Amino acid sequence: MLEAMTDLVRVEPIALLPTQAGCAVFLGNGKKAIVFYIDPAVGASINASLSGQQPPRPLTHDLYLLTLQAFGAKVSRAVIVSMEGEIYYARLILEAENEIMERKIIELDARPSDCLALVVRCGAPFYVVRQLWDSLEDMSGVLAEMRENDGEGDQTP
Repeated sequence: MLEAMTDLVRVEPIALLPTQAGCAVFLGNGKKAIVFYIDPAVGASINASLSGQQPPRPLTHDLYLLTLQAFGAKVSRAVIVSMEGEIYYARLILEAENEIMERKIIELDARPSDCLALVVRCGAPFYVVRQLWDSLEDMSGVLAEMRENDGEGDQTP
């Protein structure tokens, strides 16, 4: 199971910006920002949810949450736990409680982009393991530069 909550840094999405290869997601805690790159479709899904858009039919992440709900489960939190090369790894923490089982906590390997798409839909918190967070470069300057160079494409939540 994951580290104690004191070993985690809570982050929020502060910008989703289109790039030539997809979408840049900036997460921050008010003091520092990190960035990772995701598929444009997942970026559009996250942005739609952040802006309050309701699709006429459930998107994949909506369907996943509806399925969890049907089984008496919910997203408790998501945590970026490590980075290998340029790839971040995350864990999705679910809690289930229904008429056939006692309370159960499930921890799943997940892409940070999918975790973000889920937590923005249900209001669950998103974290980065503190040791990883402290080792990462602050990308606030890169975000400011990207906004200056392409302000009209900014999809800031």
